[in-house]
Amino acid sequence: MSWTNVLAASELPEGARKVVKVADQKVLLIHHEGKIHAVANSCPHLKLPMKSGKINENGELVCPFHRSAFNLCTGKASTWTPFPPVIGNIMGKLSAEQDLPVFSTKTENGEIWVEA
Repeated sequence: MSWTNVLAASELPEGARKVVKVADQKVLLIHHEGKIHAVANSCPHLKLPMKSGKINENGELVCPFHRSAFNLCTGKASTWTPFPPVIGNIMGKLSAEQDLPVFSTKTENGEIWVEA
């Protein structure tokens, strides 16, 4: 694994999101509560984009399509495809519950780096 410089920290103010490419992967950067998080930009359920997912009161990124919820720091899934009601549970059985990949980040000299 190696560190990749992805963008200037000034381009990701608090509350902002940006998708960057790191080692042939689309990575979603989220600046949330003073910390820069980096997660895979595709939900492990059906590989749909996570960029517009909401962050809930537990600090979890919620997939905008089937509402699976993932811890921003660990990627651990706490909820797996609960939406739409009934159908979501059936759809969740199409693939086993999986965690969302997370990547380490650091900020040095005003630049954001991601390890992948």
